[in-house]
Amino acid sequence: MTIQSLINKVDNVELIRDTLAAILVVESASQQALAVVATLDPRLWALAVYLERSNPWSSYLDAPDQIDAPPIVNVSFDSTSFDRSGGNVFERQRGNMTFNVDVYGYGLAADDGADGHVAGDQAAALNCMRATRLVRNIIMASEYTYLGLQGLVGRRWINSVTTFVPPIDGKAAQQVIATRLAVEVLANEFAPQYEGEILELINVRVKREFDGAVMLIADFDETPDS
Repeated sequence: MTIQSLINKVDNVELIRDTLAAILVVESASQQALAVVATLDPRLWALAVYLERSNPWSSYLDAPDQIDAPPIVNVSFDSTSFDRSGGNVFERQRGNMTFNVDVYGYGLAADDGADGHVAGDQAAALNCMRATRLVRNIIMASEYTYLGLQGLVGRRWINSVTTFVPPIDGKAAQQVIATRLAVEVLANEFAPQYEGEILELINVRVKREFDGAVMLIADFDETPDS
């Protein structure tokens, strides 16, 4: 026996990953528009969002003088653990899905206007933390309790936020600081289902004889040839 239907769908883990990225893009644009209304610099709410990139921050190094480079956010899938008590062996498996939302900040050394300067690594850290704050608040906003996927997502939660320095040729990139938000999403995955053949309809009546014997009288619903 083989699977009779073509497996031509995305798993829910892929849908959720793409939805996380889409939410960040939409909300970054919305926050920039709100900043303009509030007569604030919209660049402070700008995010450059990527999917499944191993080194999205390389764009900083390609143009090292871009002082106004927006923070970069990369959304990628990490792992899924399945809960046997929350599904069945036939159709549905409940999974705790973990996604890495990495936020990269870039900084250049500059004068601070008071006979001093701001070091590049400090500027990178400040930009990174500002963007991390924005990302965390967007994901945990009540509007996205179910990431807009009610009925599919049961819970979303940020398990941890950690800081790291991405390596360049085995060395730390001092002008790039990053944080990783580990986002856990509880959702179901579904598997193809066997479709049985339609059986001939049978109408059965039970009749008991005078001596207690049970008789079955069956009427077969035959479909005439077309």
